[in-house]
Amino acid sequence: MNVCVFSMHRFEQPFLECANKTHGHALTLLEASLNEATAPLAKGHAAVCVFANDRPNAAVLEQLAAGGTRLLALRSAGFNHVSLEAAERLGLTVARVPAYSPRAVAEHGVALMLTLNRKIHRAHARVREGNFLLDGLMGFDMGGKTVGIVGTGRIGAAAARILAGFGCELLGFDPYPNPECAALGLRYVDLDTLLAKSHIITLHCPLTPKSRHLIDQRAVERMRRGVMLINTGRGALVDTRALIGGLKSGHIGSLGLDVYEEEENIFFRDLSDNVIQDDVFARLLTFSNVIVTAHQGFFTHEAVEQIETTTLQNITDFERGQVRPENLVTLKMLSPKPG
Repeated sequence: MNVCVFSMHRFEQPFLECANKTHGHALTLLEASLNEATAPLAKGHAAVCVFANDRPNAAVLEQLAAGGTRLLALRSAGFNHVSLEAAERLGLTVARVPAYSPRAVAEHGVALMLTLNRKIHRAHARVREGNFLLDGLMGFDMGGKTVGIVGTGRIGAAAARILAGFGCELLGFDPYPNPECAALGLRYVDLDTLLAKSHIITLHCPLTPKSRHLIDQRAVERMRRGVMLINTGRGALVDTRALIGGLKSGHIGSLGLDVYEEEENIFFRDLSDNVIQDDVFARLLTFSNVIVTAHQGFFTHEAVEQIETTTLQNITDFERGQVRPENLVTLKMLSPKPG
């Protein structure tokens, strides 16, 4: 098939080209992201392949369909950036990579916890400047602390396994309890109880209309004072302004973000010579108890390899008329199981 690949990053290209040796698709690789201005570049391509920060909204999908596109192949598990209503109306098939490496994201979330707890980022900066004082670097034992996991699907379960190994007490919030998590000793509670009881809260649920700004000012006020909050899910799960308020008041003791609600124009690009125009994001970076990573939770060799392999297999399956049901994205999935 003729495939137009948008947002092709340098780190992906070797994996994609290697995987394509098995499939033999004609790939047009573009660094540009997909939006209304760039959609015409896909004209004549039966399949369009997009990354997490592309914007296949209704207007874009209409352009793609008019240009002959029949398949939208996502190089991601999340699909909140896709207008599924428009895709269904236009007869476009949408396929994703539902599970590439849950362990990678879970491990990154725990890495953020450990870094914030033991202040490794601050210690590293001090030592490089010849300052070997320990003042202000004290952390706490992870063992015995209560960790609340919001969303206990594949990634949440992987996080639960790691945290159980530390000896943490685990609480979970998910409308669909996971027996694997329960077997680890995780106790399911309502969200308010999880917020009030947890020393650490980690978010692993998908972004849906119901979960948007799940963590807002009300939620922050219900958290234990000094709580650590980790978000490796989707940026819009949290109201960033509410988090800043919690950080200023000291109610939030530390914050680790791998995602950001307005990351589209920031992440996956070098802005080191530019002034960041997003005032809310710039404010986040002023806190010493905040760590922001640029959507790298998935970024392991194994995960990227799996993403490219599954994406190309989805395209081949579509060409053969047999996309795997678990990889298809439909309107019915707008309220999926968390995790």
